[in-house]
Amino acid sequence: MNITSELFKLKDANYKNFQSQLVPNIEKNTIIGVRVPELRKFAKSIEDPKIFLADLPHKYYDENILHGILISEVKDYGYSIELLDKFLPFVDNWAVCDIISPKTFKKNKPALFEKIQEWVSSKETYTCRFGIGMLMKHFLDEDFKEEYLDIPASIKSDEYYINMMIAWFFATALAKQWEATIPYIENKKLSPWVHNKTIQKARESFRIAKERKEYLLKR
Repeated sequence: MNITSELFKLKDANYKNFQSQLVPNIEKNTIIGVRVPELRKFAKSIEDPKIFLADLPHKYYDENILHGILISEVKDYGYSIELLDKFLPFVDNWAVCDIISPKTFKKNKPALFEKIQEWVSSKETYTCRFGIGMLMKHFLDEDFKEEYLDIPASIKSDEYYINMMIAWFFATALAKQWEATIPYIENKKLSPWVHNKTIQKARESFRIAKERKEYLLKR
C-alpha cells in the first residue's frame, strides 16, 4: 500500500483550507486535507505500519497526523516510547503534537513520569509541549501531587505554543485541583502572559464554579 497515495484519495479541499488557518506556521501545500475521523479509520486498515513509522521525515502534515494516531494505538509501552523518541523531533505544529495520546501510558505511570521530565526540559518546542500535555492528561487526577505543579511553572519560554500549553495545564489544574493550584495565581508564580491566559481559559471552563471564576477575575 502506498499510504501517501491513499491519503490523497481521501482529501477534502474545504478541510484543507480550514486546517491551513489553524496551523499557520506550516506551508499550505504540505496539507493534503484529510479529516481526522477519516485518518483514524484509515489507520485501522494498515496491516503493518512499521515501514511507514520508520520513514521519517514525512512530507505532508496529514502523514504526521496519521503517524501520531498510529503511535497512540501501539500496545507496548517500550515500543511507543521508542517511536516517540524518533518522531517528536520532526513534529512542527501543535495539531500533530496534540493528536498523540498513547494508550500504553495509563498503565505505566512511574516510567511515564520520568519520561515527562525529560520531555519538558527539551529545547524543542513541541517535545516540551507534548511533555506538559501528558503531565496534564495523566497526573492531575488520582496520581496528582502538589509538587507536579512546579514542573510547568518552572518552564520559562518565549515560544507561544509552549506558553499556551502551560496556560491550558493550569486552567485544567484549577478545575481539578483548585486548592493546590490557586496559590500559583494568587502569588503570581507564572509569567504575566501565562497568568492572564490561564485565567481567561479557566473562566471559559464549564468545570469551574461561577464564584471561583469571579474570584479569578480579581487576580
